Amino acid sequence: MVSNIESDKSIAQYDNSKRNFKKYLVISELDLKWGFVIKDSGYTTYPENSVYPAQGHPGTYMFSWKTGRVLNEYHLVLISNGEGIFESQSAGKQKIRSGDGFLLFPGEWHRYKPLKKSGWTEHWVGFSGKMADELIKEYFFKKENPIATKFNNQLVSKLFKTIHQLIEEEPFGFQRTASGLCIQLMIEFCNTQYKPELKRESSISRVKYIMNEKVDENIDFKTLAKNLGISYSKLRSDFKSQTGLPPLQYFLLLKIEKAKDLLQSTTLSSKQIAFNLGFESDFYFCRLFKKKVGLTPQKFRENEWAKIEKMS
Repeated sequence: MVSNIESDKSIAQYDNSKRNFKKYLVISELDLKWGFVIKDSGYTTYPENSVYPAQGHPGTYMFSWKTGRVLNEYHLVLISNGEGIFESQSAGKQKIRSGDGFLLFPGEWHRYKPLKKSGWTEHWVGFSGKMADELIKEYFFKKENPIATKFNNQLVSKLFKTIHQLIEEEPFGFQRTASGLCIQLMIEFCNTQYKPELKRESSISRVKYIMNEKVDENIDFKTLAKNLGISYSKLRSDFKSQTGLPPLQYFLLLKIEKAKDLLQSTTLSSKQIAFNLGFESDFYFCRLFKKKVGLTPQKFRENEWAKIEKMS
């Protein structure tokens, strides 16, 4: 096992060829104050049957399959083609396929390598800082689940390419720009890992949109669920899981918020507002409004208009 040594990080080197690029940055006090620091970045293509890893990296970044490695920074790695094996202390040994990405955590033993028969092309960016620690919360990024399958896409490829270019050229403010791009990469990594949840969230977002569009009407949620291709029980369960409320209660609260706006901005009576918002009766509307707001519609209007008069 090889541990990372802080002094080695001052080594700055890069090799800019068609197939390989690497650079390890000298970090200033000003860089550290930003809170998200890019430490190194690069890419390497390993043809089939080639020796892995290549030489020329600082000693603390070098490792062998036999010993593995421990870093004291985060590394996000993309395998754009080829296949291989990844292993870490928390996740165990797993297969890596073309397009997969994996996240290395500081203090976590790991090792990885391409298969001899395929080789691979790897892209990486190393980073650290208080902002990075805050971003990589245990809820979203777990040591037990460091791999994002099918991570590679046009955006991810472009982000890596831009980071490599910034690191190579080091224009003014490149650290801050590169850190923003790296955060985008982490968002893409997270979204890739949570695609099932995101798909469910997309359905709920669609339901919320429909509710807002039809706040003046009534919605049959069983019919809506059928139109979305899911069962009503699934819709209700997912919606409550994300909002804390079943769909109907959430919809009624939207109507109450719209009613509050109408009471503040118009002279419509509570009966007219109830009719406009699709309530079955003025009595039901007034009872629900008082239950949710703590005031009758009339008292709410009086209070709000009094506030406006006082301000003017």
